[in-house]
Amino acid sequence: MKDFCGRFQKSILFLFELIIYLGNYAVFFLLLGIDNKQLLVLSRTSVVITFTWIIISALLTVIYGKYDVGVRKSRPIVISLSLTAVMTDVAAYLLLNIMNRNEDNNQTFKIEFVGYFLLILAIHIVLITLMTYAGNGFYFWVSDPEAVLLITSSDASVAKLKTVIGKYHKRYRIERIVDYRDADLKERIRSADSVFLYDLPVSERTEIVNYCYKHLINVYFNPEVADIVEQNSRQAMFDDVTFLAAEFKGMTFEQRICKRFMDILVSVLALVIASPVFLVSAIWIKKYDGGKVFFRQKRATIHGKVFEIYKFRTMKENVENHSATKDDDRITPVGKILRKYRIDELPQFINILKGEMSVVGPRPEMLENVNEYTKEMPEFKYRLRMKAGLTGYAQIMGKYNTSSRDKLMLDLMYIENFSLLKDIQLIFQTVTVLFQAEDSTEAF
Repeated sequence: MKDFCGRFQKSILFLFELIIYLGNYAVFFLLLGIDNKQLLVLSRTSVVITFTWIIISALLTVIYGKYDVGVRKSRPIVISLSLTAVMTDVAAYLLLNIMNRNEDNNQTFKIEFVGYFLLILAIHIVLITLMTYAGNGFYFWVSDPEAVLLITSSDASVAKLKTVIGKYHKRYRIERIVDYRDADLKERIRSADSVFLYDLPVSERTEIVNYCYKHLINVYFNPEVADIVEQNSRQAMFDDVTFLAAEFKGMTFEQRICKRFMDILVSVLALVIASPVFLVSAIWIKKYDGGKVFFRQKRATIHGKVFEIYKFRTMKENVENHSATKDDDRITPVGKILRKYRIDELPQFINILKGEMSVVGPRPEMLENVNEYTKEMPEFKYRLRMKAGLTGYAQIMGKYNTSSRDKLMLDLMYIENFSLLKDIQLIFQTVTVLFQAEDSTEAF
Protein backbone atom coordinates (compact mmCIF):
# COMPACT_ATOMS: atom_id res chain seq x y z
CA MET A 1 0.00 0.00 0.00
CA LYS A 2 2.80 2.39 0.95
CA ASP A 3 4.67 1.70 -2.29
CA PHE A 4 1.49 2.13 -4.33
CA CYS A 5 0.71 5.49 -2.69
CA GLY A 6 4.32 6.56 -3.15
CA ARG A 7 4.00 6.18 -6.92
CA PHE A 8 1.06 8.59 -6.95
CA GLN A 9 2.37 10.89 -4.22
CA LYS A 10 2.20 14.11 -6.26
CA SER A 11 -1.29 13.32 -7.56
CA ILE A 12 -2.63 12.56 -4.08
CA LEU A 13 -1.10 15.74 -2.62
CA PHE A 14 -2.55 17.72 -5.51
CA LEU A 15 -5.94 16.23 -4.61
CA PHE A 16 -5.50 17.42 -1.00
CA GLU A 17 -4.69 20.92 -2.28
CA LEU A 18 -7.66 20.83 -4.63
CA ILE A 19 -9.94 19.94 -1.72
CA ILE A 20 -8.77 23.07 0.10
CA TYR A 21 -9.38 25.52 -2.74
CA LEU A 22 -12.58 23.98 -4.13
CA GLY A 23 -13.88 23.37 -0.61
CA ASN A 24 -13.25 26.97 0.42
CA TYR A 25 -14.91 28.24 -2.75
CA ALA A 26 -17.94 25.97 -2.32
CA VAL A 27 -18.41 26.83 1.36
CA PHE A 28 -18.28 30.58 0.63
CA PHE A 29 -20.83 30.46 -2.19
CA LEU A 30 -23.17 27.88 -0.65
CA LEU A 31 -23.47 29.54 2.76
CA LEU A 32 -23.77 33.11 1.49
CA GLY A 33 -26.00 31.82 -1.29
CA ILE A 34 -28.68 30.97 1.27
CA ASP A 35 -29.68 34.65 1.38
CA ASN A 36 -28.05 35.65 -1.93
CA LYS A 37 -29.54 33.40 -4.59
CA GLN A 38 -27.63 35.25 -7.31
CA LEU A 39 -24.46 33.52 -6.08
CA LEU A 40 -25.88 30.10 -6.95
CA VAL A 41 -26.69 30.88 -10.58
CA LEU A 42 -24.79 32.37 -13.50
CA SER A 43 -25.16 36.08 -12.79
CA ARG A 44 -23.12 39.25 -12.86
CA THR A 45 -22.60 38.99 -9.10
CA SER A 46 -21.41 35.37 -9.14
CA VAL A 47 -19.06 35.96 -12.09
CA VAL A 48 -17.49 39.14 -10.64
CA ILE A 49 -17.01 37.61 -7.20
CA THR A 50 -15.59 34.40 -8.69
CA PHE A 51 -12.98 36.33 -10.69
CA THR A 52 -12.20 38.49 -7.63
CA TRP A 53 -11.80 35.35 -5.55
CA ILE A 54 -9.41 33.71 -8.03
CA ILE A 55 -7.25 36.80 -8.61
CA ILE A 56 -6.86 37.77 -4.94
CA SER A 57 -6.28 34.17 -3.88
CA ALA A 58 -3.57 33.75 -6.53
CA LEU A 59 -1.82 37.00 -5.58
CA LEU A 60 -1.87 36.19 -1.86
CA THR A 61 -0.59 32.67 -2.53
CA VAL A 62 2.45 34.22 -4.24
CA ILE A 63 2.97 36.43 -1.17
CA TYR A 64 2.38 33.94 1.65
CA GLY A 65 3.33 30.66 0.04
CA LYS A 66 1.56 27.64 -1.39
CA TYR A 67 0.56 24.20 -0.14
CA ASP A 68 4.17 22.97 -0.06
CA VAL A 69 3.87 20.00 2.30
CA GLY A 70 7.07 18.04 2.71
CA VAL A 71 9.05 21.27 2.43
CA ARG A 72 7.61 23.42 5.22
CA LYS A 73 6.26 22.37 8.58
CA SER A 74 2.49 22.17 9.02
CA ARG A 75 2.04 25.24 11.23
CA PRO A 76 3.67 27.77 8.84
CA ILE A 77 1.65 26.32 5.96
CA VAL A 78 -1.59 26.60 7.97
CA ILE A 79 -0.78 30.22 8.85
CA SER A 80 0.05 31.11 5.23
CA LEU A 81 -3.00 29.46 3.69
CA SER A 82 -5.30 30.75 6.44
CA LEU A 83 -4.15 34.34 5.89
CA THR A 84 -4.72 33.90 2.15
CA ALA A 85 -8.20 32.46 2.75
CA VAL A 86 -9.25 35.07 5.32
CA MET A 87 -8.10 38.04 3.20
CA THR A 88 -9.74 36.57 0.10
CA ASP A 89 -12.95 35.97 2.06
CA VAL A 90 -12.97 39.53 3.39
CA ALA A 91 -12.47 41.04 -0.08
CA ALA A 92 -15.15 38.87 -1.70
CA TYR A 93 -17.55 39.42 1.20
CA LEU A 94 -17.20 43.21 1.07
CA LEU A 95 -17.64 43.14 -2.70
CA LEU A 96 -20.86 41.15 -2.29
CA ASN A 97 -22.23 43.71 0.15
CA ILE A 98 -21.31 46.52 -2.24
CA MET A 99 -22.94 44.81 -5.22
CA ASN A 100 -26.12 44.24 -3.20
CA ARG A 101 -26.59 48.02 -3.04
CA ASN A 102 -28.10 49.57 -6.17
CA GLU A 103 -30.91 51.86 -7.30
CA ASP A 104 -33.49 49.07 -7.20
CA ASN A 105 -32.32 47.80 -3.84
CA ASN A 106 -31.27 49.45 -0.59
CA GLN A 107 -28.99 52.34 -1.58
CA THR A 108 -27.39 52.55 1.87
CA PHE A 109 -24.28 50.40 2.27
CA LYS A 110 -24.36 48.05 5.22
CA ILE A 111 -22.66 44.85 6.29
CA GLU A 112 -25.00 41.86 6.17
CA PHE A 113 -24.84 38.09 6.69
CA VAL A 114 -22.17 38.42 9.41
CA GLY A 115 -23.11 35.10 11.03
CA TYR A 116 -22.66 33.18 7.77
CA PHE A 117 -19.37 34.97 7.11
CA LEU A 118 -17.89 34.09 10.51
CA LEU A 119 -18.95 30.47 10.00
CA ILE A 120 -17.23 30.51 6.60
CA LEU A 121 -13.97 31.75 8.15
CA ALA A 122 -14.09 29.03 10.81
CA ILE A 123 -14.78 26.25 8.29
CA HIS A 124 -12.00 27.48 5.99
CA ILE A 125 -9.39 27.50 8.77
CA VAL A 126 -10.48 24.04 9.99
CA LEU A 127 -10.37 22.63 6.44
CA ILE A 128 -6.92 24.12 5.79
CA THR A 129 -5.61 22.76 9.10
CA LEU A 130 -6.95 19.24 8.50
CA MET A 131 -5.69 19.02 4.91
CA THR A 132 -2.26 20.44 5.80
CA TYR A 133 -1.60 18.05 8.67
CA ALA A 134 -3.03 15.19 6.59
CA GLY A 135 -0.83 16.18 3.66
CA ASN A 136 2.38 16.33 5.68
CA GLY A 137 1.41 13.11 7.46
CA PHE A 138 0.88 11.36 4.14
CA TYR A 139 4.08 12.78 2.63
CA PHE A 140 6.29 11.53 5.45
CA TRP A 141 4.46 8.19 5.57
CA VAL A 142 5.40 7.40 1.96
CA SER A 143 8.77 9.24 1.94
CA ASP A 144 11.69 8.09 4.06
CA PRO A 145 13.99 10.79 5.48
CA GLU A 146 16.93 11.70 3.26
CA ALA A 147 20.32 10.44 4.45
CA VAL A 148 22.31 13.60 5.16
CA LEU A 149 26.05 14.20 5.29
CA LEU A 150 27.14 17.35 7.16
CA ILE A 151 30.44 18.85 6.05
CA THR A 152 31.78 21.63 8.26
CA SER A 153 34.96 23.38 9.29
CA SER A 154 34.57 23.60 13.08
CA ASP A 155 32.83 22.11 16.11
CA ALA A 156 30.80 25.30 16.48
CA SER A 157 29.39 24.77 13.00
CA VAL A 158 28.51 21.17 13.89
CA ALA A 159 26.47 22.21 16.92
CA LYS A 160 24.56 24.83 14.95
CA LEU A 161 23.82 22.54 12.00
CA LYS A 162 22.67 19.65 14.19
CA THR A 163 20.22 21.96 15.94
CA VAL A 164 18.86 23.50 12.74
CA ILE A 165 18.53 20.31 10.70
CA GLY A 166 17.31 18.36 13.74
CA LYS A 167 14.12 20.41 13.62
CA TYR A 168 13.37 18.76 10.28
CA HIS A 169 14.05 15.19 11.39
CA LYS A 170 11.13 13.82 9.39
CA ARG A 171 12.70 15.05 6.17
CA TYR A 172 16.41 14.72 6.94
CA ARG A 173 18.30 12.03 8.88
CA ILE A 174 21.86 13.00 9.81
CA GLU A 175 23.99 9.96 8.97
CA ARG A 176 27.46 11.39 9.41
CA ILE A 177 29.30 14.61 10.28
CA VAL A 178 32.76 15.14 8.80
CA ASP A 179 35.38 17.84 8.41
CA TYR A 180 35.88 19.08 4.85
CA ARG A 181 39.50 17.84 5.03
CA ASP A 182 38.40 14.22 5.62
CA ALA A 183 40.47 11.83 3.48
CA ASP A 184 37.40 9.73 2.54
CA LEU A 185 35.18 12.73 1.83
CA LYS A 186 34.20 11.82 -1.74
CA GLU A 187 33.25 8.28 -0.79
CA ARG A 188 31.07 9.60 2.05
CA ILE A 189 29.41 12.09 -0.32
CA ARG A 190 28.44 9.30 -2.75
CA SER A 191 26.66 7.41 0.04
CA ALA A 192 24.44 10.39 0.97
CA ASP A 193 21.13 11.61 -0.45
CA SER A 194 21.84 15.23 0.48
CA VAL A 195 24.94 17.14 1.57
CA PHE A 196 24.97 20.23 3.79
CA LEU A 197 28.00 22.55 3.71
CA TYR A 198 28.54 25.22 6.33
CA ASP A 199 31.34 27.76 6.77
CA LEU A 200 33.68 26.15 4.26
CA PRO A 201 36.45 28.00 2.40
CA VAL A 202 35.10 29.09 -0.98
CA SER A 203 37.53 27.03 -3.08
CA GLU A 204 36.80 23.80 -1.19
CA ARG A 205 33.08 24.50 -1.24
CA THR A 206 33.13 24.99 -5.01
CA GLU A 207 34.95 21.70 -5.49
CA ILE A 208 32.43 19.81 -3.34
CA VAL A 209 29.44 21.42 -5.08
CA ASN A 210 30.86 20.40 -8.47
CA TYR A 211 31.35 16.84 -7.22
CA CYS A 212 27.76 16.69 -5.93
CA TYR A 213 26.51 18.02 -9.26
CA LYS A 214 28.48 15.33 -11.09
CA HIS A 215 26.85 12.57 -9.01
CA LEU A 216 23.34 14.15 -8.88
CA ILE A 217 23.41 14.59 -5.10
CA ASN A 218 21.42 17.41 -3.49
CA VAL A 219 23.66 20.03 -1.92
CA TYR A 220 22.90 22.92 0.45
CA PHE A 221 25.39 25.61 1.44
CA ASN A 222 25.32 28.93 3.28
CA PRO A 223 25.95 31.89 0.96
CA GLU A 224 28.81 34.35 0.78
CA VAL A 225 28.43 37.92 -0.49
CA ALA A 226 29.54 36.84 -3.98
CA ASP A 227 26.75 34.23 -4.07
CA ILE A 228 24.11 36.86 -3.30
CA VAL A 229 25.51 39.16 -5.99
CA GLU A 230 25.55 36.30 -8.50
CA GLN A 231 21.96 35.37 -7.63
CA ASN A 232 20.77 38.76 -8.86
CA SER A 233 22.95 38.80 -11.98
CA ARG A 234 21.73 38.57 -15.55
CA GLN A 235 23.15 36.59 -18.41
CA ALA A 236 25.19 38.66 -20.86
CA MET A 237 26.60 37.47 -24.19
CA PHE A 238 29.60 39.10 -25.86
CA ASP A 239 29.84 37.42 -29.22
CA ASP A 240 29.94 33.73 -28.22
CA VAL A 241 31.33 34.30 -24.71
CA THR A 242 28.92 34.04 -21.76
CA PHE A 243 29.14 36.35 -18.76
CA LEU A 244 27.05 36.99 -15.67
CA ALA A 245 26.49 40.73 -15.38
CA ALA A 246 26.23 42.11 -11.85
CA GLU A 247 25.30 45.77 -12.25
CA PHE A 248 25.18 48.02 -9.18
CA LYS A 249 23.18 51.16 -9.83
CA GLY A 250 21.17 51.54 -6.63
CA MET A 251 17.58 52.76 -6.60
CA THR A 252 16.41 54.96 -9.42
CA PHE A 253 14.92 58.39 -8.73
CA GLU A 254 11.44 57.02 -9.48
CA GLN A 255 11.95 54.11 -7.08
CA ARG A 256 13.06 56.45 -4.29
CA ILE A 257 9.98 58.64 -4.81
CA CYS A 258 7.60 55.65 -4.83
CA LYS A 259 9.25 54.05 -1.81
CA ARG A 260 9.03 57.29 0.16
CA PHE A 261 5.38 57.76 -0.83
CA MET A 262 4.63 54.21 0.33
CA ASP A 263 6.46 54.87 3.63
CA ILE A 264 4.37 57.98 4.31
CA LEU A 265 1.10 56.27 3.37
CA VAL A 266 1.74 53.13 5.45
CA SER A 267 3.06 55.02 8.49
CA VAL A 268 0.11 57.46 8.56
CA LEU A 269 -2.40 54.62 8.26
CA ALA A 270 -0.58 52.58 10.91
CA LEU A 271 -0.38 55.49 13.38
CA VAL A 272 -4.10 56.24 12.96
CA ILE A 273 -5.28 52.63 13.17
CA ALA A 274 -2.94 51.74 16.04
CA SER A 275 -3.62 54.89 18.10
CA PRO A 276 -5.79 53.00 20.65
CA VAL A 277 -2.97 50.47 21.07
CA PHE A 278 -0.52 53.36 21.60
CA LEU A 279 -2.71 54.78 24.36
CA VAL A 280 -3.26 51.46 26.18
CA SER A 281 0.44 50.53 25.94
CA ALA A 282 1.57 53.91 27.28
CA ILE A 283 -0.81 53.70 30.25
CA TRP A 284 0.22 50.10 30.95
CA ILE A 285 3.96 50.89 30.92
CA LYS A 286 3.50 53.98 33.11
CA LYS A 287 1.28 52.13 35.56
CA TYR A 288 3.73 49.24 35.97
CA ASP A 289 6.79 51.11 37.28
CA GLY A 290 6.13 54.82 36.71
CA GLY A 291 9.08 55.07 34.32
CA LYS A 292 9.40 56.51 30.84
CA VAL A 293 6.98 55.27 28.21
CA PHE A 294 9.37 55.49 25.27
CA PHE A 295 12.85 54.08 24.83
CA ARG A 296 15.22 56.04 22.60
CA GLN A 297 18.52 54.85 21.25
CA LYS A 298 20.96 55.91 18.55
CA ARG A 299 20.98 53.62 15.52
CA ALA A 300 22.70 53.62 12.13
CA THR A 301 20.87 53.94 8.83
CA ILE A 302 21.77 54.68 5.18
CA HIS A 303 25.38 55.88 4.58
CA GLY A 304 26.08 55.51 8.32
CA LYS A 305 23.77 58.37 9.27
CA VAL A 306 22.86 58.23 12.96
CA PHE A 307 19.28 58.74 14.15
CA GLU A 308 17.33 58.17 17.37
CA ILE A 309 14.96 55.22 17.18
CA TYR A 310 11.68 55.17 19.13
CA LYS A 311 10.24 52.12 20.88
CA PHE A 312 7.92 51.45 23.76
CA ARG A 313 10.13 50.78 26.78
CA THR A 314 10.14 47.06 27.54
CA MET A 315 13.10 46.89 29.93
CA LYS A 316 13.82 48.12 33.41
CA GLU A 317 15.30 51.60 33.52
CA ASN A 318 19.00 52.27 34.11
CA VAL A 319 20.19 48.79 33.08
CA GLU A 320 23.20 47.78 30.99
CA ASN A 321 22.79 48.71 27.34
CA HIS A 322 23.33 45.78 24.97
CA SER A 323 21.24 43.74 22.53
CA ALA A 324 18.39 41.79 24.07
CA THR A 325 18.52 38.00 24.24
CA LYS A 326 15.84 35.39 24.72
CA ASP A 327 14.57 35.28 28.35
CA ASP A 328 16.54 38.49 29.13
CA ASP A 329 16.04 39.31 32.83
CA ARG A 330 16.07 43.05 32.04
CA ILE A 331 12.70 42.76 30.30
CA THR A 332 9.66 43.68 32.41
CA PRO A 333 6.47 41.54 32.53
CA VAL A 334 4.70 44.23 30.50
CA GLY A 335 7.63 44.33 28.10
CA LYS A 336 7.44 40.58 27.47
CA ILE A 337 3.88 40.93 26.19
CA LEU A 338 4.68 44.01 24.11
CA ARG A 339 7.65 42.23 22.54
CA LYS A 340 5.75 38.99 21.92
CA TYR A 341 3.21 40.76 19.74
CA ARG A 342 5.71 43.33 18.38
CA ILE A 343 3.76 46.21 19.89
CA ASP A 344 6.99 47.75 21.20
CA GLU A 345 8.02 48.43 17.58
CA LEU A 346 4.97 50.54 16.69
CA PRO A 347 6.57 53.92 17.61
CA GLN A 348 9.05 53.34 14.79
CA PHE A 349 6.30 54.46 12.42
CA ILE A 350 7.16 57.94 13.75
CA ASN A 351 10.74 57.41 12.55
CA ILE A 352 9.37 56.31 9.18
CA LEU A 353 7.13 59.36 8.89
CA LYS A 354 10.13 61.60 9.69
CA GLY A 355 12.12 59.94 6.91
CA GLU A 356 14.71 58.38 9.23
CA MET A 357 13.58 54.82 8.49
CA SER A 358 11.64 52.96 5.82
CA VAL A 359 8.87 50.42 6.27
CA VAL A 360 11.05 47.77 4.61
CA GLY A 361 14.82 47.68 4.85
CA PRO A 362 17.83 46.27 6.73
CA ARG A 363 17.59 46.13 10.52
CA PRO A 364 18.61 49.37 12.29
CA GLU A 365 21.55 48.18 14.39
CA MET A 366 22.92 49.65 17.62
CA LEU A 367 26.05 51.73 16.98
CA GLU A 368 28.09 49.43 19.22
CA ASN A 369 27.03 46.43 17.13
CA VAL A 370 27.79 48.22 13.85
CA ASN A 371 31.36 48.91 14.96
CA GLU A 372 31.87 45.41 16.37
CA TYR A 373 30.37 43.54 13.42
CA THR A 374 32.22 45.67 10.85
CA LYS A 375 35.53 44.72 12.48
CA GLU A 376 34.59 41.02 12.34
CA MET A 377 32.96 41.21 8.89
CA PRO A 378 34.04 44.18 6.73
CA GLU A 379 31.11 43.45 4.37
CA PHE A 380 28.74 44.42 7.19
CA LYS A 381 29.02 48.03 5.99
CA TYR A 382 27.17 47.07 2.78
CA ARG A 383 23.94 47.05 4.82
CA LEU A 384 24.19 50.84 5.00
CA ARG A 385 23.49 51.18 1.28
CA MET A 386 19.77 51.37 2.06
CA LYS A 387 17.68 53.09 4.71
CA ALA A 388 17.04 51.00 7.83
CA GLY A 389 13.61 49.38 7.94
CA LEU A 390 10.93 48.24 10.33
CA THR A 391 10.57 44.92 8.55
CA GLY A 392 12.55 42.89 6.03
CA TYR A 393 14.01 39.44 5.40
CA ALA A 394 16.06 39.43 8.61
CA GLN A 395 13.15 40.65 10.75
CA ILE A 396 10.73 38.07 9.30
CA MET A 397 12.98 35.02 8.97
CA GLY A 398 15.50 35.69 11.74
CA LYS A 399 15.33 34.54 15.35
CA TYR A 400 16.90 35.64 18.62
CA ASN A 401 19.80 33.22 18.19
CA THR A 402 20.36 33.84 14.46
CA SER A 403 24.02 34.74 14.01
CA SER A 404 25.00 38.25 12.97
CA ARG A 405 26.50 36.82 9.76
CA ASP A 406 23.30 35.01 8.80
CA LYS A 407 21.26 38.16 9.48
CA LEU A 408 23.72 40.11 7.34
CA MET A 409 23.17 37.70 4.45
CA LEU A 410 19.39 38.15 4.79
CA ASP A 411 19.79 41.93 4.71
CA LEU A 412 22.04 41.76 1.65
CA MET A 413 19.54 39.48 -0.10
CA TYR A 414 16.94 42.20 0.34
CA ILE A 415 19.26 44.98 -0.86
CA GLU A 416 20.41 43.10 -3.96
CA ASN A 417 16.88 41.94 -4.85
CA PHE A 418 15.10 45.21 -4.09
CA SER A 419 11.88 46.05 -5.88
CA LEU A 420 8.72 47.88 -4.86
CA LEU A 421 6.72 44.69 -5.40
CA LYS A 422 9.10 42.86 -3.06
CA ASP A 423 8.50 45.57 -0.44
CA ILE A 424 4.74 45.06 -0.69
CA GLN A 425 5.23 41.30 -0.39
CA LEU A 426 7.39 41.68 2.73
CA ILE A 427 4.87 44.05 4.34
CA PHE A 428 2.18 41.40 3.93
CA GLN A 429 4.52 38.63 5.11
CA THR A 430 5.23 40.57 8.31
CA VAL A 431 1.76 39.58 9.51
CA THR A 432 2.99 35.98 9.85
CA VAL A 433 5.51 37.09 12.50
CA LEU A 434 2.61 37.82 14.87
CA PHE A 435 1.62 34.14 14.75
CA GLN A 436 5.16 32.89 15.38
CA ALA A 437 6.21 35.39 18.02
CA GLU A 438 8.22 32.94 20.11
CA ASP A 439 10.59 32.23 17.21
CA SER A 440 11.06 35.70 15.77
CA THR A 441 13.96 38.07 15.95
CA GLU A 442 13.98 41.11 18.23
CA ALA A 443 12.80 43.40 15.44
CA PHE A 444 9.26 43.51 14.07
